[in-house]
Amino acid sequence: MGRKLNLILVQKTLRERGFKIFTPREFAQIFTTSKISAQKFLERYTKKGVFLRAKKGLYIFEFEPAEEFLFANKIYSPSYISLESALSLYHLIPETVYAVTSITTKPTREFSIGERLFEYRKIKLKAFTGYIPQKIGGEISLVATPEKALVDYLYFVSLGKKSLNERLDLREVDFTQVKRYARLFENKKLERIINDFA
Repeated sequence: MGRKLNLILVQKTLRERGFKIFTPREFAQIFTTSKISAQKFLERYTKKGVFLRAKKGLYIFEFEPAEEFLFANKIYSPSYISLESALSLYHLIPETVYAVTSITTKPTREFSIGERLFEYRKIKLKAFTGYIPQKIGGEISLVATPEKALVDYLYFVSLGKKSLNERLDLREVDFTQVKRYARLFENKKLERIINDFA
């Protein structure tokens, strides 16, 4: 039989321990309660807006924009931030991006959480590289390097799945690295697009 959970104590404990994204099983372990009690508690307070349900079996506490990259890494794994989100982070495109965009080796997916859209695009395992841990908004997230974010983006442009942004600022980009990453995709059209920029 699970012990009765107090919302104020739950919020305090989650903040102190830094738990921002978790499964019902992890929640039950934190509060030494049954998985059924944990699930009922999470469902009740998700309806009241205390928690956000990221997807089946995954909940978010205190959703903040600065932590979106961390959440994106955990919602659908393995993945890393890339494409427009990374290009915007590095100021390679001037636009603010609505969706949080990531690369994965799993099937392409989208998740709507709160008012945010999380997009995941699939690439081959061989090209799933070129990302580093970065501290953003006080959290460590996996983010593509500027060169890899550009190659990922141009790969989907080469497939006709994205439109080329005419305002790309590539003055600080290392094209030796860009070409190295591009070869991993084994896509001639991608390499031609990059040669036009280089």
